[in-house]
Amino acid sequence: MSAPAPGAACRFCGADAWGLCADYDAPPTGETDFGFTPYRRALWQCGECGHVVNAHAMDLGGIYSAAYWDRTYGGDRMAATFRKIMALPDGTSDNRARADRVDAVWHRLTGKSEPGRLLDVGSGLAVFPAVMRMLGWSCLALDPDARGADHARQAAGVEALAGDFMDVSFDRPFDLVTFNKVLEHVTDPVAMLRRAKDCLAADGLCYVELPDGEAALADSPDREEFFIEHYDAYSAASLAMLAVKAGFRVALLERLVEPSGKYTLRAFLTLASGG
Repeated sequence: MSAPAPGAACRFCGADAWGLCADYDAPPTGETDFGFTPYRRALWQCGECGHVVNAHAMDLGGIYSAAYWDRTYGGDRMAATFRKIMALPDGTSDNRARADRVDAVWHRLTGKSEPGRLLDVGSGLAVFPAVMRMLGWSCLALDPDARGADHARQAAGVEALAGDFMDVSFDRPFDLVTFNKVLEHVTDPVAMLRRAKDCLAADGLCYVELPDGEAALADSPDREEFFIEHYDAYSAASLAMLAVKAGFRVALLERLVEPSGKYTLRAFLTLASGG
């Protein structure tokens, strides 16, 4: 028996025309086993805009607990992974390629010659802010876990805060706010992206990077772009609609396959008129 359809219209285009892509009663190969019993979920794609959702009744509220952090990053694993990625040759690191592209496009779209102030939301391993610092940016890394923030300070050499982006207050505006594979992990991505308007300089840019569900589905629904911790995988259309609903204008939207093989969408956003 298939898991149920999403049960509501597409949050982005409003259509109610879902197509079943895959149905699971166990985690696919490579997905973290969070111990859900029974495990029942299905991937559904909107027939209008191409957005993909994970439909299930499992509660993901506790998957990023302290125990999860310990299993994933405990001991020296976070620092060791950071060092490994930073040592990768040119052309083989997703994070280095991301930083180079973001820096280049920011300068081109803003016309500014000097780097500015960066807020990286959900900094994780902190490779991205580390490379941006090397490119001359003043970086603030925000991570929900205090250990992640401490890692960003120690390993990446950047300023860091621990907290929930929806609640933290900032003492300055930022020229660039980045969400690198973050918004697919939250239940209300529109609200989270809208919050970025409060901390962005009037002439600043917001950078959003998300799993490309359309491209990944053409390969396999078992890919990591659709693992259970992702509420959504996006299409070019749904990413654009996400930006508009949050009060932004899309300055540039790109589709790519990263050095790691991940299918990715990325967008550079400016504040909409009157935003």
